[in-house]
Amino acid sequence: MRRLVTLLLLLPLVAALPARATVFATVHGVVHDPQHRPVTGARVMLKAADSAFSLHTETQNDGEFALPEAPLGLYALTIEADGFADYSEPVTLASGTNPVLHIALAVGPATVSVQVQGLEASVATDSVTPTTLVTRADIDETPGASRTLGMQMITDYVPGAYMTHDMLHMDGGHQTSWLLDGVAIPNTKIASNVGPQIDPKDIDSLEVQRGSYSSDVGDRTYGAFNVLPRNGFERNRDAELRVTGGNFYAGEAELSFGDHSAATAWYASVTGSRSNYGLATPISSIFHDATNSGSGFVSLIRNQTANDQLRFTGQYRQDFFEIPYDPNPNDYETTSGRYSSFGLRDGQSERDSFAIANWVHTFSPNRILSVAPFYHLNQSNYDSPANDQPVATTWHQTSNYGGGQADFRDDFKRNDFSAGLYSFYQAENDLFGTIVNDGSASSQPNTTANANAGLVEFYVSDHLHIGQYVTLLGGERISIFRAALNETAIYPRIGATVEIPRLHWVLRGFYGHFFQPAPLETVSSSVLNYASNLPSGENTFTPLPSERDEEHQFGIAIPYKGWMLDVSNFKNRVNNFLDHSNLGESNMYFPIAVDGALVRAWEMTLRSPRLARFGNFHVTYSNQIAEQRGAIIGGFTCSLPGDPACNPPDFSYGPVDHDQRNTLNTGFTASLPTHTWFATNVYYGSGFTNGLAGSGQGPYQGNNLPVHTTFDVAAGHRISDNLKISANVINVTNHRVLLDNSVTIGGFHYNDPRIFSAELRYQFHF
Repeated sequence: MRRLVTLLLLLPLVAALPARATVFATVHGVVHDPQHRPVTGARVMLKAADSAFSLHTETQNDGEFALPEAPLGLYALTIEADGFADYSEPVTLASGTNPVLHIALAVGPATVSVQVQGLEASVATDSVTPTTLVTRADIDETPGASRTLGMQMITDYVPGAYMTHDMLHMDGGHQTSWLLDGVAIPNTKIASNVGPQIDPKDIDSLEVQRGSYSSDVGDRTYGAFNVLPRNGFERNRDAELRVTGGNFYAGEAELSFGDHSAATAWYASVTGSRSNYGLATPISSIFHDATNSGSGFVSLIRNQTANDQLRFTGQYRQDFFEIPYDPNPNDYETTSGRYSSFGLRDGQSERDSFAIANWVHTFSPNRILSVAPFYHLNQSNYDSPANDQPVATTWHQTSNYGGGQADFRDDFKRNDFSAGLYSFYQAENDLFGTIVNDGSASSQPNTTANANAGLVEFYVSDHLHIGQYVTLLGGERISIFRAALNETAIYPRIGATVEIPRLHWVLRGFYGHFFQPAPLETVSSSVLNYASNLPSGENTFTPLPSERDEEHQFGIAIPYKGWMLDVSNFKNRVNNFLDHSNLGESNMYFPIAVDGALVRAWEMTLRSPRLARFGNFHVTYSNQIAEQRGAIIGGFTCSLPGDPACNPPDFSYGPVDHDQRNTLNTGFTASLPTHTWFATNVYYGSGFTNGLAGSGQGPYQGNNLPVHTTFDVAAGHRISDNLKISANVINVTNHRVLLDNSVTIGGFHYNDPRIFSAELRYQFHF
């Protein structure tokens, strides 16, 4: 193990292995005159839509140009050449793509400008990954999206994404990856934390990828969130104070600073928040549900030389949640024996910190090397008062990760080649203990447990361009995971895109395998002793096998006069499906592995251009079936004969508790006169699978919980260049339904109540 640890720590620092810098895109282009003769020396600029960041170059003798190191986001591409009219075109860049633009300049004086409207140029013709780009403006204007605990920046724009039992679910699973500047923040945990990874106010752009990843992206099949953090390019010694207040005695305050020069840009913020409503409640009323949060965030970019860029991103965040309860001892949840939260006074505190450094070296416009060491701390502490009924529980989990990522990319002729390394070492330290106050079992003292693990992954990937309209994707990812179980995977990922000439429709197809490292099962002897004394029978904890996924996906992207329609269909076959379960009547999440799962879905996104200079419209829809099969094969298992959860009669598929067949979000953001904007979002869910179906128990005995629809609104006004005000209302009609009846934190879960808030933003110079 010591040799493995040394290997994990040294490889990211010394490796010259190539890998793809997934936060960057390279924009290639050919500039020619009306007779298709190359234009030499044309001045090309790519400028970010929401900041002062820009890239510059000139066309070569053959009219070609290349702009490397362009972060994901929205841009304006402008071209100037003597004797020709100026050219301007909007461009949307996805990470790791390499768009090739063919631009014809019109003859005319420079005072004449040719502008191309629409998003045709933003179609990723060389990527098989369905992608959603959420901008800074989207986060600021979407109802509720900028809240410290808000996830609307994902759920409102990404099909198949929703919140249930206080956790984000995507495409039928829990496991998602957060990336900063293309560097994955390591985390093998599942169901330990309920607080978001990053405060939305610190995000400049968010790129959401959902499956069909090329081999240079990690293995979290269900979703990858690539974050471009705020960086200071939009500021010149400027600061901003944001103060928010609302019902449930809620308040948030953020103070941020930023500045930039020709070579350096930096951004820093501190944020604090509190509310009497935090986690989803087991009934429509709210009891014992306060939450508070504090965080600090810093981002630094330094262009050390013309070919060397240094980046650093760091965060410290802590959250505290009171666990809500049902104060009525006669409610069904209590009398049925499903879970009694009467008298519950538990709380959970969480900490999450990371530091990521990134050195990016440009050998040429087509060749980039990136080396990024990182550190990540993740902690979740669940505590109960000593006299809590029926059981007072203490469960502390602390994970430390250290490692790095090395990436190299080389674009030559018709090939975009990349290869690289991702590696980390994990140290897990847990503590568990129980005081059984109702005499149902023996109390267990607080006992510690420790475990270590390491992951080393290598990959190679290639995009082969066959002519102008066809791209073939091929790659392989090798994973070596050393934990309670030693596992290895060598998995291929292949795909293709075809662009239909003139229409510019892009067809894509993908087939690939994924390896998702499992949580470390580090339960102490106290857990085992407590579990073995539960009345439900013999209970054991076994090591969790890592999840292995096989995905098939095809889709089509259709641009038309600025509109963008994307439709995809995927099927994900899973072995060792990672999920969570509760221990006895505990409401804590314990990771488990189920023999298998199958997730199938049709998904659609539609985004409009600016309609009559008035506003933008978006729709996301998912028709999804998420099912699992077989016994629990890892984590908290039991051997009671005849128990259907642990010894099913057959291996037929049945729905998982977060299966929702139809999910729809639609919204509109309008720009009104006098510097005013207005935004709406309507969410529809057909109801999650009811775990009590067919039992003859409970208020909901059908296959699904109730259909639910909510309506959110937001509006804002710019009073002056330095002062803005806005207001948000989530669930305007206060429509409350039982959203989920799994026995997890707080027991059952109702959807969010009506939440309204008002915000003031004041900018000043320092």
